[in-house]
Amino acid sequence: MILLIHEIKENRKSLLIWSVTVGLICYGCILLYKSVAGQLAEVADLYANMGEMTKALGLDKVSLATLDGYYATEIALMFGLGSGMFAAMLGVNSLSKEEEGHTSEFLYTLPYQRKTILLWKYLSVLVLILAFNVIATGLSLLGIWQLAMTFSYQSMFHYHLLSLLMQIELASLGFLISALSSKKQTGLAMGLVLLTYSLDMMVRIVPDLDKLKYLSPYYYASGADVFSQVDLDILLLIKAGAVILASLLFSMMILEKKDLKA
Repeated sequence: MILLIHEIKENRKSLLIWSVTVGLICYGCILLYKSVAGQLAEVADLYANMGEMTKALGLDKVSLATLDGYYATEIALMFGLGSGMFAAMLGVNSLSKEEEGHTSEFLYTLPYQRKTILLWKYLSVLVLILAFNVIATGLSLLGIWQLAMTFSYQSMFHYHLLSLLMQIELASLGFLISALSSKKQTGLAMGLVLLTYSLDMMVRIVPDLDKLKYLSPYYYASGADVFSQVDLDILLLIKAGAVILASLLFSMMILEKKDLKA
């Protein structure tokens, strides 16, 4: 518990910066909708007929002329990338920062097994991700409430649950990278997020790449799919759970055998 509290305190500034920044961006764009709703209604057909790009952005399923469609595409895009980067960054820095900061000599001489320390660190990542979502999503909810327009709160809740799972999957992959590395790999974490997001867009554009959807957590955490009531492939959720569990187990195995740098 002491380690959990320490990790949360150590990351509190990063948590506040990322959550408030992403939340305020979403909040501001939501409030902007009312002033641009008329223009969006006029160009909705244009956006819906941009060929393959329409599919990539999910505009073949929802319309920007509605608040639901606007949230499912514009807001979900910003929230998805921001939350994914934060989660991946947390995971990839969690273990490796001890070696890079030369604090592993102290931490791993405490009367705790390595796997115990790893589990507390992983739990701290989950708590920080949950706190991020509470703050950022809360600001989005405030914006929707202030607009006082017709909106599907149920779809929003469903989307953010899937987004939370996506963040945990990315954080778990980052955690595995952190166990393998002796230095913070923040750039690699950002690259992982951008790669998986780009892969999601490619799969939606090119039908022949459909099987690659299992490689991108962004595929099941799609605002456009959720708000348009597209049936969710249960295999995607099973895959996400398997990736999370496997990443944690492999991280534990690696750390147990790793020759840590002082």
